Amino acid sequence: MTKMSKDEEEKIINKNPHLKKYLDDIQKKIDRPTFYSKVPRDLKEEKNPNIIYPTKGVVFIHIRSTEGGEFKEYTSIEPVLNENEEKKRDIILDRLYEKAPFREKVKTDEEIKNSVKKFLEEIIILDEKAGVTPRKLKGGKVRLTSVEKMDIEYDILKNIIGGGPLECFMRDPYIEDIHIITGECVHLIHKVFDMVKTNIYIDKKWASRFSQEFAEKIGSPVSEGQPIADGTLPDGSRVNIIHSKDVSLKGPTMTIRKFSETPISITQLINWGTFDAAVGAYLWLCLNYGRSIFVCGETASGKTTTANAMFVFIPPEKKIYSVENTPEVQVPHEVWQQLLTKQSGPKEGRIDEGMLLEAGLRSRPDYIIPGETRGIEGRVVFQAMQTGHPVVTTFHAGSVTKVIQRFTGHPINIPKTFMDNLDVVLIQMAVERKGKRLRRVLSIDEIEGYNKEVDGIMSRKAFEWNPVDDTHIFKANRNSYILEQRIAKNAGYADVMEIYDEFDRRKHILERMVEEKIFDYYEVVQFIWTFYREGEKGIPISL
Repeated sequence: MTKMSKDEEEKIINKNPHLKKYLDDIQKKIDRPTFYSKVPRDLKEEKNPNIIYPTKGVVFIHIRSTEGGEFKEYTSIEPVLNENEEKKRDIILDRLYEKAPFREKVKTDEEIKNSVKKFLEEIIILDEKAGVTPRKLKGGKVRLTSVEKMDIEYDILKNIIGGGPLECFMRDPYIEDIHIITGECVHLIHKVFDMVKTNIYIDKKWASRFSQEFAEKIGSPVSEGQPIADGTLPDGSRVNIIHSKDVSLKGPTMTIRKFSETPISITQLINWGTFDAAVGAYLWLCLNYGRSIFVCGETASGKTTTANAMFVFIPPEKKIYSVENTPEVQVPHEVWQQLLTKQSGPKEGRIDEGMLLEAGLRSRPDYIIPGETRGIEGRVVFQAMQTGHPVVTTFHAGSVTKVIQRFTGHPINIPKTFMDNLDVVLIQMAVERKGKRLRRVLSIDEIEGYNKEVDGIMSRKAFEWNPVDDTHIFKANRNSYILEQRIAKNAGYADVMEIYDEFDRRKHILERMVEEKIFDYYEVVQFIWTFYREGEKGIPISL
């Protein structure tokens, strides 16, 4: 049950005075919001939602519809300092900066956070009857109520190591993208409600300073002379900043693609309709038997989400070698060599994706995962496949034809005869269907190889999405080149058609997992890996 009980609700309200104050104010205008511990996806269909849910710590989110509003309204409920608390905070900050040079050296955000909390314990005296006049006591200590301590600690941490005015979004696990434009309210892509308009406004007076400070957080400074910066936050979120007004006419703009701490599971994607259990079973067999797969689509089509979800199908004892520009690949395997490119610093010290992929060929991995293939490093990707290493990567292309054209054309220039090293091309897109924005696997194509007579690459449609009834059709059923020729033959099947019995068995297992609502990523990992180790008898549900 995702709705909170009355007892849970009251407990949270009593613990967070800023939430109580917000509720008291909002209920003068609208009905009392419904409290949820988790936001169910079926609320997307709700025409007039009015809900509150918690994020990490003391931040809560209120989502509601406004009359005639183009977007749902997203309001962050967080501690806001009053004038008296601001004065007390300034006294505390002065003492903090005084003592900082003499304290132990801290490097990571977590170390800074712990150091600030430790300092607060040293400098404050808790007094629920603390007077309103901020003053330092003997020894430089400050009297605070427990509420003032909570508010001031949140304010200091969000501005020193957090996201500043964006902190509430960084704590919300339901946010995919953050879109910031100077002089406008911040807009978000919400996992349940799609585009929402927030109550956080980026003022033109301080937008330039804010974009520069945020650029420092990602280690990629911006200025009028260097107006564009790309980087990664400590939590893995990807940031793009366009700073100069000469380039961005309204003023600094910023886009943040949030990093999801826990990957979405394969069964959750099946449950959402991204693809069905048959597609899942097909991918399971492909990855079980070391076939190479390109997951393709446009930006924000869910390519990385699908790729991360299907890595569970790689047998648990295999060694994984991943290469990325920004850390997005999430693999559950113990033996995982995770490498990042190095683009900053002196030119001779920079390491690109191609260099890391070449190094990977010497480290004896079982599977190679380039996070995203963009350009000439695609040559090394095909070199890896030619030497017998299965590769799984994402790629920007809208069809199997485009994939072939881009890899065989400039600048990658893979010979057409090499294309049969690739086994499967999966195309995923964000589509509009009956007024709803959905992510769907549109097709899966099998690469058969080069045909000299037509001087072209032969491919076979394995799956195709039917938009009329939102289903996936297994077009290569009993006629799959990859299942029969690339998997069944190598796996030692006397009759290659027996591979379809194994396909049906795994499809049934995935269907039963969905029926039993086994959606947690780590539970799915254990489930699939138990099947690898013990077979069907080890699976903890009836089939």
